[in-house]
Amino acid sequence: MAQNQAPNVVLIVVDDLGWVDVGYNDHTGVFHTPNIDALAAKSAVFTNAYAGAANCAPSRAVLMSGQYSPRHGVYTVNSSERGNEKTRKIIPEPNTPLLDDSIVTMAEMFKSNGYTTGTFGKWHLGEDPKTQGFDHNVAGYTAGHPNSYFSPYNMPHLTDGPDGEYLPNRITSELISWITQVKEQAFFAYVPYYTVHTPIQAIESVKEKYLSHPRIRDSRHATYAAMVELMDINIGRIVRSLEQQNLMDNTLLVFTSDNGGIRAIAHQDPLRGGKGSYYEGGVRVPLVISWPKKIKAKIDATPVVNADFYPTFAKLIGADVSNQILDGADLSALLLEEKPLATRNLYWHFPIYLQAYSPIADQNRDPLFRTRPGSSMRQGNWKLHHYFEDNSYELYNLESDLGEHVNLAPYLPNKVKALAAEMQSWRESINAPVPTQANPKYDAEFTAKYTEQRLLKTKGKK
Repeated sequence: MAQNQAPNVVLIVVDDLGWVDVGYNDHTGVFHTPNIDALAAKSAVFTNAYAGAANCAPSRAVLMSGQYSPRHGVYTVNSSERGNEKTRKIIPEPNTPLLDDSIVTMAEMFKSNGYTTGTFGKWHLGEDPKTQGFDHNVAGYTAGHPNSYFSPYNMPHLTDGPDGEYLPNRITSELISWITQVKEQAFFAYVPYYTVHTPIQAIESVKEKYLSHPRIRDSRHATYAAMVELMDINIGRIVRSLEQQNLMDNTLLVFTSDNGGIRAIAHQDPLRGGKGSYYEGGVRVPLVISWPKKIKAKIDATPVVNADFYPTFAKLIGADVSNQILDGADLSALLLEEKPLATRNLYWHFPIYLQAYSPIADQNRDPLFRTRPGSSMRQGNWKLHHYFEDNSYELYNLESDLGEHVNLAPYLPNKVKALAAEMQSWRESINAPVPTQANPKYDAEFTAKYTEQRLLKTKGKK
């Protein structure tokens, strides 16, 4: 491919990989990701990168549509009525489980501009991504995780391999084979690995290396660390294949995650919370963007969100998206010319419930829920959370309090008022639903007793 043509695009989205779960961000020395670290050293690394939502399906819907959640209504996986009904104070907004066909996906944008498109791994937004813009689909359907990472997989759109074959290895082989076949034309490869989502399973010989690590807590933690290493090995395979086929110089390669890590499996310190939480541990993700000879190696602290990929890719390939509603920002001038991005707010809206994994380990506001209905926003270093059940606010300064430990809302009422006004204006502009109807089944006495039981049960496991 001539060097003056629009780039190939390889978008790698690892599932449930936390911000600190890659070597270049890891403060514990547990995670071994030499291939990702090597790529990061030659690329733009964004330290304030965010997912568009704190769990799988809504984050992917934001990514593929370029639109914030209220526009497409995908807020969670399956029902919005999560957790015990007697502990929910209000009636949550109904959830839209799949991305509507009326939305022009990122894949459809590439396809309409002459690209061949392939997806390799988790889709989660419909029955078959080939109806939503992809020419080629390997293993993508409505499910959010495999029954097993070892063949036989018993998955649609993927034939079983030899017994014991490891799914991330197979996905990577399928990707490399496809690129080899289509490389004479421009291609968009979406690589949403199922790993490192549950079930926590890894090749035993790799897991064994971690069992004696001084910072490994238990066998599950060791297995998770092995999953991360095996994921990294496959990232290395992709990069080497692109280099061997002389494709690397004209390929824009993006590496990121769909949301934060599950804190009960891998602690996200210094970030608070994890997957499903709108504290930093649930939405801040690793992000590496590579395009050799085009994008300089740098550490960039600009706050960005995965909704930004759609308009950025469109600009880079010359696609006209002027008639589409896109909430993300075009990052191309920031990437290619190092021009600062215009100041803006980032928003998250979650008008539903998401039950806790672990009342203590989750580090959330409420022991029963990773998230109760609310909205969040980031403006500069300020992070505001608004909870609908009691119309309360939390305010944090991320520059001095990255872990969101000290709520400044009681001390800075004017700042809260100003940010809350902007948040409300945004909600009105996007028609974001704010649930207010009281849940007649809510029981305060039951909630108190149930919370105590959950906490005592969790402590008893430690």
